Amino acid sequence: MSFNTISVIGLGYVGLPTAATIAARGVNVIGVDIRKEAVDRINEGQAHFSEPDLDIILNSVVRSGKLRAVVKPEPAEAFMIAVPTPTDANHKPDMSLVESALTNLAPVLKPGDLVIIESTSPVGTTRRATELIKSLRPDLSNPYDAPETSDLMFAYCPERILPGQTVRELSENARIVGGLDKRSAKRARDLYSVFAKGEIVMATSEEAELSKLTENAYRDVNIAFANELSLVCETLGINVWNVIRMANKHPRVNILAPGPGVGGHCIPVDPWFIHHAVPEKTPLIRTAREVNMAKTHHIAERIAARAERFKQPAIAVLGLAYKPDVDDLRESPAVEIAVDLAKLKNARILVVEPNITSLPPELTGYDNVSLVDLDTALGKADVVGILVSHSQFRAIDTAQLTERAIIDAVGLFVPAAR
Repeated sequence: MSFNTISVIGLGYVGLPTAATIAARGVNVIGVDIRKEAVDRINEGQAHFSEPDLDIILNSVVRSGKLRAVVKPEPAEAFMIAVPTPTDANHKPDMSLVESALTNLAPVLKPGDLVIIESTSPVGTTRRATELIKSLRPDLSNPYDAPETSDLMFAYCPERILPGQTVRELSENARIVGGLDKRSAKRARDLYSVFAKGEIVMATSEEAELSKLTENAYRDVNIAFANELSLVCETLGINVWNVIRMANKHPRVNILAPGPGVGGHCIPVDPWFIHHAVPEKTPLIRTAREVNMAKTHHIAERIAARAERFKQPAIAVLGLAYKPDVDDLRESPAVEIAVDLAKLKNARILVVEPNITSLPPELTGYDNVSLVDLDTALGKADVVGILVSHSQFRAIDTAQLTERAIIDAVGLFVPAAR
């Protein structure tokens, strides 16, 4: 059975590209977001963040009437929840936005509707979602009350996209659809078949929830190994990039690149969801998180130590985004490093981030921090911290770096192997 109208709740880095992609397949899409400024911009056919090719698709589907954005849920046949799920100061999952989305859509639910959670979630979230909806809509049965015959269907289907490549990966990546019963999984598979070309794997909701967390915990552990190795090499006076290059010649070794920490919307957050659920069984996952967080402060300390050589140091911070060539600053270690440096006495912090037009809130309260272009920063800097390998930075003439103290956290200018 096809879908006439699908609602996507949460029009951020995941929800908006998803809504536009589905609408481009000819399905009516109602996008929901509580931020009126974002809704207004979307209804003008413009994204409120940068993502290659998204504006082209968005403008087309808005003009054709296939996508419209609203601030409150409206009736549909399927509801896809794609809101943030951060952790609090104690690394405990904060599911308040998912709960709010469920609460807001409850009044418009009707028999035959499908509810999908895409937001990264602790194991058991989909089951708990049915309990919340049941408390608000006791007139509608769920798969726990009536497996395979319930009024509502529930599934967990995690997103697996990379900012900067979202439009392509939405269609091409494999998808996991975890239903609370087989009927829910099959209905979710039907929905993703509208736009997904990759393999669609059906599973239980708990398997799907844990698979998403596992993907990013695995990556975090491997990055932690690379970051710890970089500290070993630094202490021993050895070029870590050459060591990794040589080790990776082994056919069964693939060490990742070290960096200033780990950022983005998934890897710094998702491992905590597993650890919080079973802390006594996950010392490796917790340690990996601690290694990667400590690496961020280590880089800040290295830059600060170089700056101590100058009475009034000018420090160029190259990059704030969490990865190259995007404007996404979520959980970015570079932002955290810039904040640490901004607290130095008598230091001027010259931030270069070519993908943004204004400083993020974390840095706006510091009078000694300014957003400048690359040439200005390199012309004035005593110390240069390279934190993100943006393509613009890869084109730097190394002559511009002479007579400056350089902390290259991403191996942008790696000396050639002997």
